[in-house]
Amino acid sequence: MKPAFQIRLIEARDDAAVAAIIRAVMPEFGADGPGFAIHDPEVAAMSGAYAAPGRVYYVVERDGVVAGGGGIAALEGSEPDLCELRKMYFLPLLRGLGAGTALMRRCLDAARSLGYRRCYIETLTGMDAAQALYLRSGFTPLRAPLGRTGHFACDRYFIRAL
Repeated sequence: MKPAFQIRLIEARDDAAVAAIIRAVMPEFGADGPGFAIHDPEVAAMSGAYAAPGRVYYVVERDGVVAGGGGIAALEGSEPDLCELRKMYFLPLLRGLGAGTALMRRCLDAARSLGYRRCYIETLTGMDAAQALYLRSGFTPLRAPLGRTGHFACDRYFIRAL
């Protein structure tokens, strides 16, 4: 039996698909205004942005189509042992298949192998399935944001030890 999805490292050929996913999913949750990741310069060229040391980005394919992704990078403006889970989004065709759990596991394993000791993520009210995944994955809520992500419109923050 063929797996429902495959996870692999991002390649340059994936940049347009990943940008399209981010630009489709974020508005679905009202996250298309100022202060959200949809406006980050790296969205247009994710493979290049995550080629630097201390960073990794994975794509999730279903039937040969890139339908999701997520990555790890140092949390800017914070301690060197703290990374951020970044731009983890899925098109509806991946949801409910366990792709979020599998990608979360892959990203956290990568964070450990890169030497990070803690992982941070921020999101917003209404992304309930994402927040449930974070809690199931061992993240705990924070009262205020960490670092300098530039995502001032986010209102939910989480952290976990690695």
